[in-house]
Amino acid sequence: MITGNIIKIAGPVIVGDGMKGTQMHEMVKVGNDKLIGEIIELEGDKATIQVYEETAGMKPGEPIESTGGPLSVELGPGILGSIFDGIQRPLEKIKIMTGDYLQRGISVPSLNKETKWTFKPTLAAGIDVKGGDVIGEVQETSAILQKIMIPPKVEGKLLSIVSEGQYTVEEVVAEVETSTGTVEVTMMQKWPVRVGRPYKAKLDPDVPLVTGQRAQDTFFPVAKGGTSAMPGPFGSGKTVTQQQLAKWADADIIVYVGCGERGNEMTEVLKEFPQLEDPKTGKPLMDRTVLIANTSNMPVAAREACVYTGITIAEYFRDMGYDVALMADSTSRWAEAMREISGRLEEMPGEEGYPAYLASRLAQFYERAGRITTIGTEDKTSSVTVVGAVSPPGGDLSEPVTQNTLRISKVFWALDASLADKRHFPSIDWLQSYSLYVDSVQNWWNTNTGADWRETRDTAMALLQKESELQEIVQLVGPDALPDRERITLETTRMIREDFLQQNAYHEVDTYCAPKKQYEMLKTIITYHVNAEAALDRGAASADIITISAKDDIGRMKYLPEAEFEVKVKQIQEDIVKQCSEV
Repeated sequence: MITGNIIKIAGPVIVGDGMKGTQMHEMVKVGNDKLIGEIIELEGDKATIQVYEETAGMKPGEPIESTGGPLSVELGPGILGSIFDGIQRPLEKIKIMTGDYLQRGISVPSLNKETKWTFKPTLAAGIDVKGGDVIGEVQETSAILQKIMIPPKVEGKLLSIVSEGQYTVEEVVAEVETSTGTVEVTMMQKWPVRVGRPYKAKLDPDVPLVTGQRAQDTFFPVAKGGTSAMPGPFGSGKTVTQQQLAKWADADIIVYVGCGERGNEMTEVLKEFPQLEDPKTGKPLMDRTVLIANTSNMPVAAREACVYTGITIAEYFRDMGYDVALMADSTSRWAEAMREISGRLEEMPGEEGYPAYLASRLAQFYERAGRITTIGTEDKTSSVTVVGAVSPPGGDLSEPVTQNTLRISKVFWALDASLADKRHFPSIDWLQSYSLYVDSVQNWWNTNTGADWRETRDTAMALLQKESELQEIVQLVGPDALPDRERITLETTRMIREDFLQQNAYHEVDTYCAPKKQYEMLKTIITYHVNAEAALDRGAASADIITISAKDDIGRMKYLPEAEFEVKVKQIQEDIVKQCSEV
C-alpha cells in the first residue's frame, strides 16, 4: 500500500505527494475520513485525485492511501431491485445505518456478503470451460434467473463445482485449472467501470426495441443494441418518457441512471418504481430493475462515474444473454460534472467551457451499446440499448452536448416545449426527430404487423410534412380558403397528431400500444385519407367528408382494449369505406 499526503485542495479535486508507484484511475482513500477518490493525473510523485464525496473541512497534511485497483463494481446476486449511488454504494442499507443523510466516508459493501443464495450447478467437473460459460444459476428475483459465469479471460478445466445449496457471494463455488494455476470462482465478479466487458462479435441492429409508445415505435424506432438521444428543455416530459420506456420496453433488464437530476424528480422515481407492477409478469417492476441515483446536490465527481457504473452493470446482464435497456437521465449533467472537474484541473476549455475531450467521452459511453454475440462456448445473442436524455440550457439544441450526442446516436427524439404546453405528450417533434434504424427494422415490422408497414408510415410522415407547409397559408388566410384536397390533408394530419401520436401515459389502456395495434391504427387513418380523396374525385364536398360519423370511432381507437381491438378496427375501416362512398 502506498501512502501520501494532501498538499492542495480545490473542491472535489485533491493533489497529493508521495504517490509514486500508483496508477491512473486507481482508487484511493483520502483524508482522515477515508473519502473515496480516483487518480486522474500523475506527474512525478504527485497525483491529482477526484474525490467522490464532499471535501469541506479537509486540510493539507491529511493522509492518502492507495487501494491497488481501479474504480470497480461488484457484480453478482443482489444487484436487481437495489438502489445505488454513483459509485455503487447501496443507499437503502446506508439509510438503515445512518438515517436520511449520507455520511462522509461511509463504506458499505455493494452486495450483501452475508445473504445466502440457492446455487444450482449446470456443469459437471472435468470439462473444459472459458470466460462467459454459465456454471450455475441463482433465482435472484421472481422475474430474473441470474446466471453465474466464469469470469472473462479465465480458461481451463473445471476442477470442481459445489453441489446445489445455499452460498454467499464470496464463497468459492468452483475451481478452474488454468495454464497459470488454479482460479477460484465465486458468485461475485469485480469489473473496472471504465473498461467495456468483452464480446465475440457485434451484430446488425435489425430487431426493434418495442416500447409500446406509438411515436417512438412507428415513426422513430430504436433497435435493440441501438443508441437514442432525447434532448428537450425543462418541462418537456423527458423523465416521464424515460419512465414509460423503462416500464414497457421489451427488454429483460432495466438500468435507470438518474445523473444529476433534481432531488424531487429522483424521489418520484425512487418512490414510484418499487410500487410499479411489471406488465409482463404481474410482479413488481423492481424485480428486473437496477436504479442508480445521483442527484444534483450529490458530489459532482460521483456524477461523472455514475454512467460508467450503470453501463457496466448493463453489460454484466448482457453477458448472461439478456436484452438490457439503460436509461441515462441526463447526460448533460454528466457533461457539466466533466466541465467542473476540468476547470479545477486548469485544463484548456473547449466550446462553452466544456473540456476538449467531451466528444470522445460521450462516444466511449454510447459505443458500449450494441447487439452482440456473447463470449463463452455457447453463442448467445443479447443487447444493451442506451437511451440518453439531454437537457440543453433553454432548449438550445445547438449547444455542444446535444450536437456531440447527435453525431454518435442514431435516433433523435426531439422534445418540443411548445407541444408540451399544448398538453401533447409525448412531446416528440415529428419534423425535427429522425431514426436511422427504419431501414434495418423494416423487415421485422413487415413480418409482424403488415406487409405495407413502411409504406403506411412514410405516407403519414409525408402528410405531416405537407401539413407544416400548409400551416403558413392557414395562418394567413384561414383554413376555409384552402382547396378541398388540402382541407382533407389537414383533417387527416389532425387525426395522426391527436389520435395516433398523442398517448396518455396514465390511461390504463393507452399507456401501452402493441405493434399490431399501432399499425392498424395508422392504417385506419390512412384508409380515411385515401377514401376521402377518392370521394373528392367523385365530386363530394369536403365539408361532408370531414363530418362522417366513422371519424368519431377513429378518435376512440386508442382506448380500445387489445381483446376488442381487432374486431372493432375492421368494422371502423369498413364504415369509413362505406360512408365515404355514400357522401
